[in-house]
Amino acid sequence: MTGDPSTPHRRRPRYTGKNPRRFDEKYKEHDPERYPDTLAKVIASGKTPAGAHVPILVDEILEALDPRPGEIAVDCTLGYGGHARALLGRLGPGGKLLGLDVDPLELPKTEARMRRLGFGPEVFVARRSNFAGLPAALAAEDLAGADCILADLGLSSMQIDTPGRGFSFKTPGPLDMRMNPNMGQPASALVLASSAAELAAVLADNADEPHAAILASALAGRTLAQTSDLSAAVRAALGHVKEEECEKSVRRVFQALRVAVNEEFTALDTLLRHLPQCLNPGGRVAIVTFHSGEDRRVKQAFQAGLRDGSYSSIAGNVVRPTAGECRANPRASAGKLRWARR
Repeated sequence: MTGDPSTPHRRRPRYTGKNPRRFDEKYKEHDPERYPDTLAKVIASGKTPAGAHVPILVDEILEALDPRPGEIAVDCTLGYGGHARALLGRLGPGGKLLGLDVDPLELPKTEARMRRLGFGPEVFVARRSNFAGLPAALAAEDLAGADCILADLGLSSMQIDTPGRGFSFKTPGPLDMRMNPNMGQPASALVLASSAAELAAVLADNADEPHAAILASALAGRTLAQTSDLSAAVRAALGHVKEEECEKSVRRVFQALRVAVNEEFTALDTLLRHLPQCLNPGGRVAIVTFHSGEDRRVKQAFQAGLRDGSYSSIAGNVVRPTAGECRANPRASAGKLRWARR
């Protein structure tokens, strides 16, 4: 007899039919690294595996940050750890990476994954923090600054693909959208408590939504408990526009509410304000954005830093994923990379 009798084998929960249908039954999505063949097959088909995350612009980020052995790096948005693994591959021997993530559900999984890959606490430290808390996170590790700082501002695929998080309209789930489910109010509460004028400002400011006034009048003050309730309400309010335009508005509404719920622009503005002081002399920062509101802030902050001498150089043009990367990973298509050097 083999195995440890103190840890008896546990059968996987059964599901109805040939294949699991509900997300909580899809065992491969919850532990994708145990099924590498399935993972590779999904990626080869040009899709992102549910429950996993394919990091974008990896080569371009490594070129911009130029991590070197013995340096200190910070991944301000650790996520699945893909970018962190790439950076750690360049930091040894003697280097160290600090990974920050505000998500209390995904951070422990990523830390455990990094430990399994052989990255001990002497080279990799995970800390639960919003990227706005970068100065405090560095101080907590007795670090005066970092040589490389990365912030990938997009959602992780794990967050998007988990219906219970409420980030996506593709699968019904609670209208939540909080990156830290233990803090703040869900998107459903924000919509219910907002006036039409307040909601219109959220939609216009956070997503450049052209139908902000119409949608705000239709949505504000309503009880929309599920993601499907919100998407249906948006489509009903825009029944007079073309279907393609309507679907873009659905995506923008979800984006705008997510930004508001998580106070993402406030956090980004705080990060951008503190970045120069968090970089060691000659240090490099790279930021990946996914919509115009984020990119404007990064571009303007870097340009201002170049003018006042905080940065010695910045990206002349935005760096985008190659056509090949976008074909292999469609979620990369909206990404924009900008960099700066102290």
